Amino acid sequence: MKKSRWYIPASIVLLSALGAVAGEPVDLSGSFDAWKQVGDANWRIENGEFVVDGGKGHLVTQESFTDVRIKAEFWTSEGANSGIFFRISDPAAPADSSAYEANIFDTRPDPAYRTGGVVHFASPAQALNTAGQWNTYDITVQGDHIVVVLNGVTTVDVRDATYKSGPVSLQYMAGTVKFRNVVIEKL
Repeated sequence: MKKSRWYIPASIVLLSALGAVAGEPVDLSGSFDAWKQVGDANWRIENGEFVVDGGKGHLVTQESFTDVRIKAEFWTSEGANSGIFFRISDPAAPADSSAYEANIFDTRPDPAYRTGGVVHFASPAQALNTAGQWNTYDITVQGDHIVVVLNGVTTVDVRDATYKSGPVSLQYMAGTVKFRNVVIEKL
């Protein structure tokens, strides 16, 4: 039997996000209420989507997570650089040296950690190009087990216990980037 999922409207995200309950997915799209901005990126909301195309920075959840499932759809322009960070050690200065990053960067100069990979930890099992179309990330981290699924393809299945807990962030570095249907579920 398929497990049912509950999606909470953006209008009540703040109430749920500040006390997410295990097994209940929380949709963090369409509102900045559950996020804080770090850096000078020009994040805005258009048609219920997080959109950014200038500056550099992150949208960081106000809540921390240990075992978590993150689902998000993203769209990028050609050459864009973005990512989804999780278990961030320093929420005031998220970096791939203090968190896990499921990368979104098809044209990364070092392709070992391109889109679908976890920077510094696991190269993607398959190189998938994502620019110019909507894509889906499904990231699960439980204990030391990290699984990244990009557009239905498992690109990373690795064990690592470097980072134990912390917020989640949406990163922006270059190009045009959009996120929608950002759902976080405590496991």
